Amino acid sequence: MIEFALEEDFIELVRLLKFLHIAETGGHAKIMVEEGMVKLNDKTEYRKRAKLRKGDVVEAQETKITII
Repeated sequence: MIEFALEEDFIELVRLLKFLHIAETGGHAKIMVEEGMVKLNDKTEYRKRAKLRKGDVVEAQETKITII
């Protein structure tokens, strides 16, 4: 499990995946979301620019990320 400390109001889903190197590139992150490979708060998330805020939990590539 990874804890990501949010320094702004939010971070977009694809930016988080790229920043944490879960996706190799921004394009790869977009494909992961489009293909339903990412969950946000236990639900499959298809919005690439979903705004993640403190308390959200993202699951991708067998990695769980908690936004703190």
